[in-house]
Amino acid sequence: MADDTSQKAGGTPVPPPRPGDKVPSGGLDPTQVFASPPQPPSSSQGQGAVSGQGSGNPSPPPQDMGPPPPPPGTQVTKDMGYDDEDIRILGEVKDYRFGSITSQLNNDKITAPAHPETKFDEQKFLTLLRGSISLTRDEKWRIIQAVPNLSQFQIDELQKILEEEKKKFSELSPKHLLQLMKLEQKHADDWKDLQSITVQAGARKEEEQKAEEIRKQLGL
Repeated sequence: MADDTSQKAGGTPVPPPRPGDKVPSGGLDPTQVFASPPQPPSSSQGQGAVSGQGSGNPSPPPQDMGPPPPPPGTQVTKDMGYDDEDIRILGEVKDYRFGSITSQLNNDKITAPAHPETKFDEQKFLTLLRGSISLTRDEKWRIIQAVPNLSQFQIDELQKILEEEKKKFSELSPKHLLQLMKLEQKHADDWKDLQSITVQAGARKEEEQKAEEIRKQLGL
């Protein structure tokens, strides 16, 4: 999804911006977020289109032949197609199902910059980003900061990819629930971290504006 570094004219690697860094008034350049415009995942590609190369985040495990997790509270049996491992893990995770952790969070303090050239449901967009376990914390932040410069195609395709990611992970058999629960908790913590960083950055910006006003009043 995003390269770890971009190149200056002289070829010197430049780390991409991180949460809390200053962003140009017109929004982050999309080249600092996407190596190429996001493409819909194919059946063989899985989530590669979301996580990109070298992002360090897991692609989903291969789909096995077992049925997807039943609704919470369902008493499962082997007659329903579940094996001993499925039943054991369902007993460990109890009511957890993929998405149940991040669904308890909110998008407070995180807003998309103005995007007059594109139309989309901002809260849905942020919620999809929030629930992704294939994008890193920094990638999510950079995507949000690049919103003013993303095309309608990029916005629409990114949402399709994230929706497909959610569907595929939700359909994995119960054997994967423990791993998914740990990953989702980590990404939930990352989202809350982003919210805290956003609040801190807003406070710093307000202080800088006040200091600038004082300098102007003093003729400095």
